[in-house]
This record gives sequence, structure tokens and C-alpha cells, in this order.
Amino acid sequence: MTVYVDPPTWPGHGRMWSHLISDTSFDELHRFAEELGVPPRAFERDHYDIPSHRYADVVAAGAVEVSSREVVRLLTGAGLRRRKGVARSEGP
Repeated sequence: MTVYVDPPTWPGHGRMWSHLISDTSFDELHRFAEELGVPPRAFERDHYDIPSHRYADVVAAGAVEVSSREVVRLLTGAGLRRRKGVARSEGP
């Protein structure tokens, strides 16, 4: 199982955020997030939004650190990239 996380460089709601993804399947991603106690509401289209204060926890649990550009490349290459407006049929 390999999941990936980019640095917390995305601002929102008064804090910085990372994106947690899988390049294999949404099932793998949802299992990883559930094991970490990430709430299902943090799932958005093709990734989980992870607040900066949880970044170290995600990496310690085994997520591979990659750039934000690499997150997009991995999702697209795996056929898992979902753009805004696409139905969320495989949510947790």
C-alpha cells in the first residue's frame, strides 16, 4: 500500500492544508485515512484534505512525501483524478 501526501501549502479556513492521495485505488486511500482517524468529510473528489498539524502523523504512518505537482501526476496516471463538478460516487 502506498499513499502520498504533498506539503501543507494550500490555505483555507485559517490554516494550511496537504492533499493525501493513492495512486492505486480509493479503497486503499479510505482505509489509510480511516486508520489515522481522518474524518470522511475531509474527502474531496480524489483526495483527503489534511491540516498542517496532522502532516507529521500522516508521514509517520507511511505516506510518501511528494510535491503538489507529483500529486496531480500520480492521480492522473492512475486514472483517479477527478475535476470539480464530477460526482463523488466512491466516497468513504
